Amino acid sequence: MTYKPRLVKKYNEEVIPAIMEQFALKNKLQVPKLEKIVINCGVGGAKDNDKLLTSAVEELVTITGQRPVVTRARKAVSNFKLREGMRIGAKVTLRGSFMYEFFDRLVNVALPRVRDFRGLNPKSFDKFGNYALGIKEQIIFPEIEYDKVESIHGMDIIIVLRQNTRFPDVERSREMLRKMGMPFKK
Repeated sequence: MTYKPRLVKKYNEEVIPAIMEQFALKNKLQVPKLEKIVINCGVGGAKDNDKLLTSAVEELVTITGQRPVVTRARKAVSNFKLREGMRIGAKVTLRGSFMYEFFDRLVNVALPRVRDFRGLNPKSFDKFGNYALGIKEQIIFPEIEYDKVESIHGMDIIIVLRQNTRFPDVERSREMLRKMGMPFKK
């Protein structure tokens, strides 16, 4: 028997029927579905101190359970003392069970731990219905031990949704994420 995250069950049993009824959809494939989550962590001080990048990579491994790819500078920027090819960040793409588990922890554990949290911006969708959010501190995740943190850095989280429609609907994506537990501002 394979393991299924609890959000998969919630999506199949609660979210799909609710979205189909709300938007009068005829086919369940028209309901937006989580395709992948991309977590990008840029470490500005990595050009001077490689230890910061190493610790950021290890923190991403701890948070996501998957080894990230180290990103490099595409071109040189003299004002930032940056040369082409320098290691400046890390990113990881989550799919399947890892993606659902991360989404569950993000929504139910990490985001409520943000200081003065009043909800996420409901307008941070692109024209394809994908959602992007930024986190200022990696220490909101309970897996990170505060005493072992080299430096505080943020990360960008992009939630990519698949819609099997010709023209993706942002409102459907927003409603699907809301029903999955995403805490949007009222």
